[in-house]
Amino acid sequence: MSDSQFDVVIVGGGLAGGLTALALHRARPEFRIALIEAGRSLGGNHRWSWFDSDLSEDGRALLSGFRQTGWNGGYDVQFPKYRRTLGTAYRSMASHDFHEGLTRELPASAIMLERKAISLDARGVDLIGGERLDARAVIDCRSFQPSPHLSGGWQVFFGRHMRLAEPHGLERPIIMDATVDQLAPHGNGAAYRFVYTLPLGAHDVFVEDTYYADDPVLDRAALSARIDQYARAHGWQDNAIVGHEAGVLPVLTGGDFRAYQAEIRIPGVAAAGARGGFTHPLTSYTMCAAVENALIIAEEADLTGPQLAALMEARARRHWRRTAYYRLLARFLFFAAEPDKRVKVFQRFYKLRQGLIERFYAARSRPLDKLRVLWGEPPVSIPSAILAMFKRGAPLRPDTQTEKKKA
Repeated sequence: MSDSQFDVVIVGGGLAGGLTALALHRARPEFRIALIEAGRSLGGNHRWSWFDSDLSEDGRALLSGFRQTGWNGGYDVQFPKYRRTLGTAYRSMASHDFHEGLTRELPASAIMLERKAISLDARGVDLIGGERLDARAVIDCRSFQPSPHLSGGWQVFFGRHMRLAEPHGLERPIIMDATVDQLAPHGNGAAYRFVYTLPLGAHDVFVEDTYYADDPVLDRAALSARIDQYARAHGWQDNAIVGHEAGVLPVLTGGDFRAYQAEIRIPGVAAAGARGGFTHPLTSYTMCAAVENALIIAEEADLTGPQLAALMEARARRHWRRTAYYRLLARFLFFAAEPDKRVKVFQRFYKLRQGLIERFYAARSRPLDKLRVLWGEPPVSIPSAILAMFKRGAPLRPDTQTEKKKA
């Protein structure tokens, strides 16, 4: 096999692409794999967090080689009417630890950084500069592609890792502090907003300001100022900034998924990750699907490229059907609840049983779970909820994701 010939070429070195490469390498170490990433490091600039209950034993084993921060004592949520501690173990991993874990385990020849793919096909990948990588199978793990065939709202976030002069005193993560005001930071009205806090060490804390809004504008200056305000309110005055992350993620309320698949399809190329449609519609969560897909691809490593592409398309369609309930809840959130009252939806949800909440985040809600979420005194009016069932939301067009620039 020549230097430009591979068994599998994976385009996109984020969570889905990196885990797929790792699972393939562990299952078939004799395979020649290429993991292509346009950036300077694998994983970009992100932090991924998940519940321990989200993953199978095989899934936990896949992640075992990465440095993680864990809280076996559970996590807290805070709302205007109550505070609650839930006992589910929680895990978090930074992208630099993801990068280090992959570079430690994968062959050096498998990782191609700062190499941008300009075209993919069933037989290989063309890179900027004219280089061609031939492959038996090609997997597209690039980022989500906004599309007019999908509709919904947005989850906007800005996070900061701070190192404090004095201990912060937190014992557990606060994955949702919704006691903060519910105004959108860019001045376009209200939104469901919460602050997410991870105690990464005695002096290290990660604080992220997140909100669900109709408008995808990311105003870094406003969100950064809100984190400053939150830190001051908790007495975290003297701090050094270790890192930060920011992003805009889709919250799916509906769409024509087959039309979306036709739009992104490259004949004979398997699509995985968020681009392939493997996200939680309401939370934008990708860890469960990324792990499951990586393990499946490794198990089916002998398939040809077109066979693998067909397998992943079928899995994506099943995922879309299986997550219809969460798109319904997203419609209730965006179309039945007034923006400044959306906090009531989550405030009611987090009073439910711990097991139900665990299954919800893993997109494995049982029929009785689904009934229980909707049963009882609703946080939105019945007429509004009925109307929301038939709405789909604004198309997620490629030009809708914007970032407010500094003046």
